[in-house]
Amino acid sequence: MRIPRWIFSGLMPLGLMSLGLASLSGCSNDMQALQQQVAEIKSRPGERIEPLPEIKPYEAFTYSAANLRSPFTPSAPVRNDLAAGVRPDVKRPREFLEQFPLDTMRMVGTLQLQGRNYALVQGKDGLVHRVLPGNFMGQNDGRIVGITNTRISIIEIVPDGLGGYIERPAALALTE
Repeated sequence: MRIPRWIFSGLMPLGLMSLGLASLSGCSNDMQALQQQVAEIKSRPGERIEPLPEIKPYEAFTYSAANLRSPFTPSAPVRNDLAAGVRPDVKRPREFLEQFPLDTMRMVGTLQLQGRNYALVQGKDGLVHRVLPGNFMGQNDGRIVGITNTRISIIEIVPDGLGGYIERPAALALTE
């Protein structure tokens, strides 16, 4: 049996309207509950509001230490022994490994040739270099003072922060 098309066209909007009315009727009940809750909250007595904090008037600061030592100048006395102290030799020709910081170099081994104990150091350039005690390496005038099978001992000359220099020990250990 075939149902005429005009029946569906009339039933479809009717079904949609009834569904819409059913959903709206559900909302009206929720709206009533909401209105009751709002009315209950409005009927409560108001609470006390805290007063704003008191604003204190600005007090001007008078700088009274103008005649004291400036905090930006060193407090240590001027040293007269700077000329006699440790200083880097600026006239000495620089060695190849002095262009790299010590922390970018690695000791990779040792070598004995003709009774001399060499250390093998890999620089930042990736090449392996032979060094002896007395050679320089690192950017702080580091002089090699000793070589063992597992360590290169170095003495660096670094600024002391007061216009002079101090000697500081450093080392490179063998890496595996």
